[in-house]
Amino acid sequence: MQSYIFENARLLDGSVDDGEHDRFVRVAGNVIEEVSDRPIKDSNAYRIDLRGKTLMPGLIDCHVHINAAVADPAENSWVPNELIVYHSVKILKGMLERGFTTVRDVGGATVAQVHAIEQGLVEGPRLVICGRAFVQTGGHSDYRNRYDTRSGEVQLGQLGSVARVVDGVDDCRRAARDEIRKGARFIKVMAGGGAASSHFPRPYLAYSMDELRAIQEEAMNAKMYVAVHTHSDEAVRRALDCGIRSIEHATEITPETAKIAHDVGATVTPTIVAYEAQIREAANLGLEPGFVERLKYVRAKGRDSLEIMKAAGVKLAYGSDVLGSMLSYQSDEFMVRAEVLPAIDVVRSATINAAKLVRMEGKVGIIAPGAFADLIVVDSDPLKDISVLAGQGRYMSAIMKNGAFVKNNLAA
Repeated sequence: MQSYIFENARLLDGSVDDGEHDRFVRVAGNVIEEVSDRPIKDSNAYRIDLRGKTLMPGLIDCHVHINAAVADPAENSWVPNELIVYHSVKILKGMLERGFTTVRDVGGATVAQVHAIEQGLVEGPRLVICGRAFVQTGGHSDYRNRYDTRSGEVQLGQLGSVARVVDGVDDCRRAARDEIRKGARFIKVMAGGGAASSHFPRPYLAYSMDELRAIQEEAMNAKMYVAVHTHSDEAVRRALDCGIRSIEHATEITPETAKIAHDVGATVTPTIVAYEAQIREAANLGLEPGFVERLKYVRAKGRDSLEIMKAAGVKLAYGSDVLGSMLSYQSDEFMVRAEVLPAIDVVRSATINAAKLVRMEGKVGIIAPGAFADLIVVDSDPLKDISVLAGQGRYMSAIMKNGAFVKNNLAA
């Protein structure tokens, strides 16, 4: 495989507040072999001058659904499996073209899709999966309507369904072991109500403490972890009390709970752009006014939650949670967070913080010897204008995954 040397680069991966200037980076095969403040000798390498540009590790999105063919999750759960597969191929390629070289699917993706990427059959980011998320009967992501008398197992056969219905301590243990058997690298649990749902509203709590503890124990036994869907402060607190350390959304978190999250070393993955996108696209999506008003409340609370967690020092990871026609908003979470957080903290959420959450620390989300050669070249400085990480990748001169260019508009 071709080796490359990026010269005169400004490096930005979050490990240093202002990045590092005038650096030289050598890529050989699929890894970064050398990072230096001096020119690197290699007569066989292809040299690329990055003066005036920023070299970053490939971005990491810790909350995606690669099988989200349509915006409505309930509708998506009944899309034919063959059609879902074709949609996922397009979705994965789009994510890669936005500079995301690693993503964490939090409900629906299968190990076969992981293997398809690894074997080069599909072009997409590195994929970390939980398999099916767990939902209690009638909970958020049990898409059977009020008149549906079928067993919850009906969702297991649908690739477009993010979850499986799981009830009771014994079933929770069995389901966790089953997802681990099928290639999950963490377990996802719907531990509370939906953001704007009237079917299973935001304040509702899901799963008993005994069930949550059983799932957490099974994950720990397999040297994995549990991630929970939460919005209410109570749902977040219950999860933390059960030893769970990966929290999704957390829009209504209080300062008291944020302090606990910080003290126990939890990572929170907000997904505020998911609500923003639905509000902007409400007319196209045919959303009811009441639903939109609930979304506006959650959008506002999400912004507040960033301020609360920033004050408490909570570690944040990047997440988008956009579905179907809203996938073009995936990178807009950068701008949403920059309303509240320093740009460097936003960058860290999609690099070193995210790498730790997906348990690939030192391999992705960083520019260092031994890391995978997942790199993006940004035309200007994201710390001065975070929007250069958005725009469907248009401000990225190059995107490299595993040592191979996905996009390369650079002159030698």
